[in-house]
Amino acid sequence: MLLRMTDPGGNEQPLLERKPGWGDRFVGPEDDPRAEGGFEGERATLVGYLRNQRLTLELKCAGLDAEALARRSVPPSNMSLLGLVRHLAGVEQYWFREALAGRPEPRHYRAGDNPDADFDEAVADPEAVADAWRTWRAEVDFAERFVAAAPDLAVTGHHDGEPIALREVLVHLIEEYARHNGHADFLRERVDGRIGQ
Repeated sequence: MLLRMTDPGGNEQPLLERKPGWGDRFVGPEDDPRAEGGFEGERATLVGYLRNQRLTLELKCAGLDAEALARRSVPPSNMSLLGLVRHLAGVEQYWFREALAGRPEPRHYRAGDNPDADFDEAVADPEAVADAWRTWRAEVDFAERFVAAAPDLAVTGHHDGEPIALREVLVHLIEEYARHNGHADFLRERVDGRIGQ
């Protein structure tokens, strides 16, 4: 049965059939790269849960072409899966390069005075997709190396002129990814019906 919804303009839109990947999960256990917990110690716990959130973003985008990744599938929102990748590349850049490492650089995917350029300019172009993933992976790599080299989680940087510890940044990034992975759940479901963890 094809369900229908009414969009904000009063037009009926078809809803896709919901398709779990495996049971109630996005992928089967043998294909899921995420850990089930069991981390020992504060650093391993924070790093492990952040890694799981990063992997969730990759899973939610897996198997989609440039058009599907750039599709703003939950109108009237300007969000797309590609926009989330671009946005989170900038988030990683700001917190680890600028706030903690003290290396300010122009923020990825911010054009002039448009703070939403990471979403607004996410276009259905294979090179734009490849660039977004390259940029995101480079920022994740920098962040992972920074955390691994830090003598402890009390290492401090600055955010808005105030000191902030690595520990707090890791918690914030887990929260940021969890929030946006919730968005990714809805975006992906509206692209092809795929649901799951």
